[in-house]
Amino acid sequence: QVQLVESGGGLVQPGGSLRLSCAASGSIFSINSMGWYRQAPGKERELVATITRHGSTNYADSRKDRFAISRDNAKNTVYLQMNSLKPEDTAVYYCRCTIRGLPYWGQGTQVTVSS
Repeated sequence: QVQLVESGGGLVQPGGSLRLSCAASGSIFSINSMGWYRQAPGKERELVATITRHGSTNYADSRKDRFAISRDNAKNTVYLQMNSLKPEDTAVYYCRCTIRGLPYWGQGTQVTVSS
C-alpha cells in the first residue's frame, strides 16, 4: 500500500502565496514521477506540474510563471510553491505519484483564493 498525504492548503487572499506538501509512505520502492493536479467545481481534473526523480519538471503553460514544483527524494515528498494566487486557482489540489508504472493519488487539499 502507498499513502499520499497532502498538506498546506487553505484560504488565501488574491496575490498571496501558499506552499503545498505531499509526503508518500508505505510500500515505496522507487517513486518515478510526482506531481500536482487540481480540480475546480464543475471542471475536470487538470495538470498543474510534475517532476521526475531526477528533477525534470513539466508545467501547465498557464502556471509556469507563478508556480514552482520541487521534491525531496530522501523524504519522498513533493512541494508546490504557489505565488500571486488568483481566484481562478481555487480548487482541490491532488498529489499524484507513479511507482513501477502505477499511479497513486492523495485525498486532496482545498485551496481557496478569495478576499
